[in-house]
Amino acid sequence: MANPNQTTAVVSACRNTVKRQTLTKHHRHRQELSDLIPGLPDHIAELCLSRVHPSLLYSVCLSWSRLIYSPCFPPFLSLYTVLSSKRTDHSDLTNSIQFFNFDPISSRWASLPPPPPDPPLRLLLRHPSFISRYLPIQFVSVSGHLILLAATAHNFSPALSRPLIFNPLSRTWVFGPQLASPRRWCAAGAINGAIYVGSGIGSYFSADVAKSVEKWDFLHNKKTAAVTGHCLTTRSKGSSWKWEKVKGLKDGRFSRDAIDAVGWRGKLCMVNVKGHAAKEGLVYDTEKDAWEDMPEGMLAGWKGPVAAMDEEVMYVVEEIKGALKKYDPERDDWEYIMESERLIGAQQIAAGGGRVCVVCSGSNNGGIVVLDVVAMPVRLWILETPPGFEAVAVHILPRMSQPDLLFPVVDYSSNVQSNLKS
Repeated sequence: MANPNQTTAVVSACRNTVKRQTLTKHHRHRQELSDLIPGLPDHIAELCLSRVHPSLLYSVCLSWSRLIYSPCFPPFLSLYTVLSSKRTDHSDLTNSIQFFNFDPISSRWASLPPPPPDPPLRLLLRHPSFISRYLPIQFVSVSGHLILLAATAHNFSPALSRPLIFNPLSRTWVFGPQLASPRRWCAAGAINGAIYVGSGIGSYFSADVAKSVEKWDFLHNKKTAAVTGHCLTTRSKGSSWKWEKVKGLKDGRFSRDAIDAVGWRGKLCMVNVKGHAAKEGLVYDTEKDAWEDMPEGMLAGWKGPVAAMDEEVMYVVEEIKGALKKYDPERDDWEYIMESERLIGAQQIAAGGGRVCVVCSGSNNGGIVVLDVVAMPVRLWILETPPGFEAVAVHILPRMSQPDLLFPVVDYSSNVQSNLKS
């Protein structure tokens, strides 16, 4: 039998070795970031380099490429995607989706850290009864966070009773507050840092749920956490950590499909049917807590997925024609920008950093169409997905942190550099 004193000494020595290795690695990373610009203190050098586009810094030297992923450098934008296996076995009801991030500076795909195992996340994307379409998985992006709000479980009940939040800068998932009415096939959107879900159905249809709307002031929680030194993993017992009811809908006509409620200039805009079909449209005024009919011109041109750039400029990609248009509120009309067969079949879009990213069904080999809407004429290219996967949804958020840098995470999401490299 081993001597207990010897065993203790060995364990202690191993711990000291691990500690020394960790400190050495930490010191090495610090050294690699030191002398960013010879003759300047690092904090001054960081300010100077933060004015340079990260794509230029990345290829110069190791210390500069590490800098753009450190907390002291404003995070650039990247893509967050829901990807599905290209297998077409519709009888397989296992979870076949993956969450991925595309870094436009390094041009690399990386899988997101797995969500919390308890409760397990079971999302139904395909079912033999719905061969021709995906079952909706509804996300919104708010204040630099990706938030999963609604999906369908294998028993056709709502997959989530609480929103699931991913923070790219800390690479962590946490659950939000309990929904008063968990739902699927609902309207979901965000405006001014608040998240809204409405209509839809639960495990079965309910007229009350189909007409109800809930709001969570996510940005208030985030600011409170920053002031008090807590993160969102620590629940505040304040009254704001909850969903509250707002003005409901007059009927249940918006429970027919999963709806993107688009945040635009202090309002939420949504229609009750996707695509080119005849539809109804509503606009929610967040200040007045009131619903009103959508302007005629806005509704007439809503012929595909819509997204708003910085909640200020709305874009639509027409599903049938593949035309990109921009909404002009002065004329209540959609201004034609460009058209491409690559955009035909558009199912979902995201806008940010001067780019509009489009997911189309059955085309582009499962890739994502990226449009540079700042350039004139508009530039278009296809972002290929990882082998064996096709895109289901896309969002634009700050890049993920790099855990091997061993730096504390600081939230710079309010000052994100705009870039989605071609």
